Amino acid sequence: MTDILREAATPPPATLAPPIGAPKALTRSIGVVGGTLLTLSCLTPASSLFVIVPPLFADLGTGTALTIVIAALLCIGVAFCYSELGTLIPSAGGEYAMVGTLVGRLAGWVVFVLSLIVVMIVPPIIALGTGEYLQPIVHLNGQAAGAGVMLLATVMGLLDLRANAWITGIFLCLEVIAAGMVAFLGFSHSSRPVSTLIHPVTAAGHGTTSVVTTGTIIAGLAIALFVLQGFSTAVYLSEEMENPRRNVSRTVLWTLGIGALVVIVPTIAITLGAPDMRTLTEGNLSALVQGWSNSAVGTFISLCIALAIINAGIVMVIQNSRILYASARDRAWPTPVNRAFGTLGRRFGSPWIATLAVGVPGAVLCFVPVETLSGVTGVAVAAMYIVVAVAALAARRGHHGKRAAWRMPLWPAVPVVLIAVLAYVLTQQTVRDLVVTGGIVALAGLYWLFYLRPHQDTRWVISVPEDQLGLE
Repeated sequence: MTDILREAATPPPATLAPPIGAPKALTRSIGVVGGTLLTLSCLTPASSLFVIVPPLFADLGTGTALTIVIAALLCIGVAFCYSELGTLIPSAGGEYAMVGTLVGRLAGWVVFVLSLIVVMIVPPIIALGTGEYLQPIVHLNGQAAGAGVMLLATVMGLLDLRANAWITGIFLCLEVIAAGMVAFLGFSHSSRPVSTLIHPVTAAGHGTTSVVTTGTIIAGLAIALFVLQGFSTAVYLSEEMENPRRNVSRTVLWTLGIGALVVIVPTIAITLGAPDMRTLTEGNLSALVQGWSNSAVGTFISLCIALAIINAGIVMVIQNSRILYASARDRAWPTPVNRAFGTLGRRFGSPWIATLAVGVPGAVLCFVPVETLSGVTGVAVAAMYIVVAVAALAARRGHHGKRAAWRMPLWPAVPVVLIAVLAYVLTQQTVRDLVVTGGIVALAGLYWLFYLRPHQDTRWVISVPEDQLGLE
């Protein structure tokens, strides 16, 4: 055990060099605008607003917006950590490359597993909302529609990244328009005082209300973090960004700010505009919008939301395939698997087998109850942010502190506070969600112990392209 901890704390210098025979580097083809479009599309604020936020109203009532605002404040600290680490260690591996290089390969493996939980589950959760918002024009089974979206996103993910940036940018404009229209309609039909936002209540049955407790808000933070999760996509794209030391931090911070506004402002409008508490806690936003306007406006907004969901699926498949590609380059799997995930298509240069490995299982997961998926994802996101914050504490020690990188303000206070708050948030989650997530991580730990660690010279050798290390 002592050897394992020592190895995790002090990664060998070889982990910074690409292994012999690694797949070729990804092509740099996007700047800060393209990266922001892709990252915003992955955060997919409108999809989060219309798919993930409605269930929060049932438990948090008028405190939903407050909970998301608190989560956004926490995410500012998380964004600082990602910005510094993403410019210090720019890699398609994202969290695991940053953590593995700075803290150790074992920690990198743990955060890789947590990120894999998130990237495999989030796209199906979002896709499952498609059927509901296509109801005005066609009646579809929700699970089948979600699976179809995942398969379509897989096909789009095989195309050129620059082309996808503009395709998703067009869809992003439509979803922002839909969110803006909902905000306008909600504010123009306000039926309760603004004070209910900071003194939250929820439906208690028989027309009565009950106060939303602090404990309920804290427990809801895990899902609220999930609502805003996605701004970190920029670090996955860092190997394909021009001038990553400059563009990664800008993309992360701009995406969080814009995405939070697109989610929070309409959430406030919905809270104030719902005619009664029962309507609010039911979370049927399609019916609510039609009640504020008419069927034509409701249909337009619903179609915009459906396009936003498709958009989110495309970008998430792109992002997630890069994680598998990077893990293959770093030889996390047996040789045939590494060779497959590391294969780039000749025409578009995308990791096509890794893309299929993300998209097809995502289509299958659409047939799993969404409630089973959401809780585990919230726990995994919070745990992943904790490990990233730990890595941020190690980002300025030794030679790492001499590299050219964007540096966060208020270091080390920001990562220390994040670790403390998020650890407490985890204690408020359900035992089931904690056990499921912990069980997956434990199985991954066995894989590390019996396969990766005994082959540490040839397996899980975390690589960062030498031209990106930014050594002065």
